[in-house]
Amino acid sequence: MTPIINSQLTEFKVEAYHNGNFKTVSHNDVLGKWAIFFFYPADFTFVCPTELVDVAEKYEELKKMGVEVYSVSTDKHFTHKAWHDASESIRKIKYPMLADPTGHLTRAFGVMVEDEGVAYRGTFVVNPEGKIKIAEIHDNGIGRNAEELVRKVKAAQFVATHDGEVCPANWQEGEETLKPSIDLVGKI
Repeated sequence: MTPIINSQLTEFKVEAYHNGNFKTVSHNDVLGKWAIFFFYPADFTFVCPTELVDVAEKYEELKKMGVEVYSVSTDKHFTHKAWHDASESIRKIKYPMLADPTGHLTRAFGVMVEDEGVAYRGTFVVNPEGKIKIAEIHDNGIGRNAEELVRKVKAAQFVATHDGEVCPANWQEGEETLKPSIDLVGKI
């Protein structure tokens, strides 16, 4: 298996439901800013709306950090709209909901469950150059935590702008980082 970290975002072009409209989103729309690709199995399910709303509640904070969120499932954009119209929870979503019915994007990120035609719960953070910096994949019965996702994005952005510094476990914005050197070996 080839590692996905630091790999380049695949070229893609998909339809999306966003703020009451259908629109096309491509890899070119992602470049130049930080992005989160938030894969989930399917619309009209059980764990998925809890996760999508959790991210929706952090969306404004992420936008202030220069991050766009793209939720992705193998449903069509029409299904995203129908779910949005039918669910009070899903109406809270303001970020683009990408439709990947062919599975091109889902396979490119390595989260396709082939025998079911759905995605695993995959979270990927892509930097402005289009390189994947964070990858997290869960089995479909295990929900994710948007607060922890925000923390990880802050850490990725910090490391990207502070050459030679790294963020230790549980690092929070404003806390001390580490500068790896021979002086730290065996002292942490």
